[in-house]
Amino acid sequence: MKIDSTDFGSITIDGATYPHDVVIRLSGEVLKRNKRLSKQYYVASHTISVDEAEFVYEKGCDTLVLGSGQYGNVHLSPEAADFFANCDCRVVLQPTPQAIMAYNKTNGRAIGLFHVTC
Repeated sequence: MKIDSTDFGSITIDGATYPHDVVIRLSGEVLKRNKRLSKQYYVASHTISVDEAEFVYEKGCDTLVLGSGQYGNVHLSPEAADFFANCDCRVVLQPTPQAIMAYNKTNGRAIGLFHVTC
């Protein structure tokens, strides 16, 4: 699985372009991000709630690469950060253009969550 590129509003993974935020599972499956899990608490999708963290996390994952948007506006809520820490899952949080490079270089069992707009 290789992330090819990102532009404002899209991400291209293994040649397929997705016009929305995505989650990449350990298996390589690409899913549309379920923003509703965070929007119900924070109105916008720029704060990752513990509910969304629990959905994104998979047992056996050692790294979450979180693309925080083209301008780096997304962050973890304190509860979500605690959740990943309690699962011994390292979080790499970077603006999406840098995060895709980090994801492509990961060794081990990584999942990805990529915000493709602001």
